[in-house]
Amino acid sequence: MEISPEDPITTCLSPSVYDMICKLGFEVREDRDIDSIVTKSGEVCWKTITDCVIDTESAQGLDYQGSVRLLGPVCEAVHVHFSSLTRRQFEVQYAPWLRWTSSPELFPEIFDALGSLQSPAVSLSLMKLTACLERALGDVFLLVGKECPFLLRDLLASAELAGVFGRPVMSVLTVFVGSPRGLNLRNVLWHGFASPWEVPPKYCSMMVLLTAGLGQLLEAYLQRTACTMARRPLLTLTDSEDLAVFPEVTHEVLSVLEEVMKRSTFVLRIMLPYWEVALIKFKSHRFADCAMLLLTQLETGLRNVFATVNKCPRRLLTAESTALYTTFDEILAKHLNDGEINQLPPFLGEPAMEFLWDFLNHQEGPRVRDHLSHGEVNLPEFPKGVTGQLLAFSVVLLLRFADGELASVFKVPHREEGDGPDTVIGL
Repeated sequence: MEISPEDPITTCLSPSVYDMICKLGFEVREDRDIDSIVTKSGEVCWKTITDCVIDTESAQGLDYQGSVRLLGPVCEAVHVHFSSLTRRQFEVQYAPWLRWTSSPELFPEIFDALGSLQSPAVSLSLMKLTACLERALGDVFLLVGKECPFLLRDLLASAELAGVFGRPVMSVLTVFVGSPRGLNLRNVLWHGFASPWEVPPKYCSMMVLLTAGLGQLLEAYLQRTACTMARRPLLTLTDSEDLAVFPEVTHEVLSVLEEVMKRSTFVLRIMLPYWEVALIKFKSHRFADCAMLLLTQLETGLRNVFATVNKCPRRLLTAESTALYTTFDEILAKHLNDGEINQLPPFLGEPAMEFLWDFLNHQEGPRVRDHLSHGEVNLPEFPKGVTGQLLAFSVVLLLRFADGELASVFKVPHREEGDGPDTVIGL
């Protein structure tokens, strides 16, 4: 089957979300002095940043659009500042303030990605940064609270974190990652809405600086209260034979995917760079990175199929703050919000649905997406087998949406009788 939209898809961001992320932060043309944002020793000047976050005229909440406009020049100054540093300078100046997170080793890599000028690398960096930050903020919450909120937006709105960092600082984070009315960088990336070119690198730079600044505020709080923060241990996922639907990924399978992803209508053209980087990450044994990119792009592609078979093309775009995002939860549900039967499960078939449910939702399964997106996973030890299963499933799924000639050229290998579950996902 081919999905053939009348017009090529140029964005998966709704108009207001596109304006928020891609335009508003560039409207104010003002050169901000970096010395008013961060001192020579690397101390973040929080008042300069918090002053940019403003309330609505009715004082009933944050003015997200106005705040993003004012923050734009600050983010630009921070990005230029980071661009002027060597990796060694960055590490000397900022590494001590990033150790409060569970994965401080991520940040030199993120710094390198910012200097690479490769858009997919910046998006992936922001995904990892927001997940790492959420986990670290949860650890801070447990200094004073008992049950850590599951959602980042609830965590940022908590009185517990406001008591440690201050409400103005929490408002800054809310503008960047805590509300669908703001930039909402975490969700638009983790749910596969933003193409590589739609996420300004300056927002990634700013999130790095904010994370360092939070480390400085936390150190002051711990000294003041004589508290000690305990980090929750990261989860180490393991390969499971019960989930081994496909045989091990070979060079031949990777070659098939490399060819098919360029021609399958399942892959949106604007998202192709993510697929290309996913393959590079797998070949370089960066299995967690590969899995992150595959998960977001499987959601993007399945959202497109969902919108097509249910005849609701508008659901392809990010929802407004007053409406529902179309995410895996709804894409894979039996019924739509209005009670109608979701046509995607019968269209994909039971084996494909079982694979997705086993990997994403089953309580005894790896729940890969949840664990990765909430920063719960030990990334260097992410299992090759789990990523391999996602890759192999992607090959079969992409072939489903390729023309007959292409699909007939490539064959997905089968296990022999008795070797375990069928490799064919009846697509």
